[in-house]
Amino acid sequence: MEKLRIVFMGTPDFAVGILDAIYQNNYDIAAVITAPDKPAGRGQKVKYSAVKEYALQKDLTILQPANLKDEAFLETLKSLNANVQVVVAFRMLPEAVWKMPKLGTFNLHASLLPQYRGAAPINWAVINGETQTGVTTFFIDEKIDTGAIILKEETDIHPNETAGELHDRLMHLGVDAVLKTLVLIAGGNVQTTIQPTDAEVKTAYKLNRDNCRIDWSRAGADIHNLIRGLSPYPAAWTFIEDNGQEWNVKVYEAVFEEAEHNLPTGKIIVEKREIKAAVTDGFINLKVLQFPAKKKMTAAELLNGLKLSDTAMAK
Repeated sequence: MEKLRIVFMGTPDFAVGILDAIYQNNYDIAAVITAPDKPAGRGQKVKYSAVKEYALQKDLTILQPANLKDEAFLETLKSLNANVQVVVAFRMLPEAVWKMPKLGTFNLHASLLPQYRGAAPINWAVINGETQTGVTTFFIDEKIDTGAIILKEETDIHPNETAGELHDRLMHLGVDAVLKTLVLIAGGNVQTTIQPTDAEVKTAYKLNRDNCRIDWSRAGADIHNLIRGLSPYPAAWTFIEDNGQEWNVKVYEAVFEEAEHNLPTGKIIVEKREIKAAVTDGFINLKVLQFPAKKKMTAAELLNGLKLSDTAMAK
């Protein structure tokens, strides 16, 4: 078994669970590389990445290069003498970085590659109504999420599971996959599988304002999947109009109720302390919402201070 000396690269919460597992298993962590600090929120206070917060707690060496091709950074990285690099939810690496360690650079991706390459694999698997997903470790190459696969771990997606709930389960699955991958690399027992180039592949596009907006003309099951696939972050959204007012509303939880009706799509119905929006094949029961300048609330809580007329529409 070769002794591993690891450089870890990652930024968000998802990466923290993996880094913690590597640390708790007493691997030699030469350094942690994460995103530069940036101002956030109304006060523009400097915010550290989740990975940096963890690395500070454990007194690990931290590098935060703005430019991964910077000569000074590359020299520092080389001087660490790491023989493997582990990448989890980081940015695209230049060849000079991923080719540096003797035993390679591998990535943990939260999908069953080659499906859902890209920035938001957990969200899109739920949005598209998939019933199965998982995690994949693979050696990085010059393209995004296309490298030779080391191993996969699979899990079911539950019918009402949110992206946030799936995120947490996949992080635990990812811990298992990364630790197994490190054992294979240390023992020289890695057998990779080349990703197929002719497969029909679904892409995990970056989430933006347009693809997070609810289209009320879609089938109820599709809208339900969009809402749970964007919960808790960044959240599906819609406009609600009533009596000349318009609110930009985030929807965090909803239930699809199949039914026949003659109402226009988007028509808001308020009954029994519930808020429902009509869709082509039934109603979306809006369980948890957030109106502008208000906290997240259940529909019943919201209706304590909000009166919606029978002309209200979701658009």
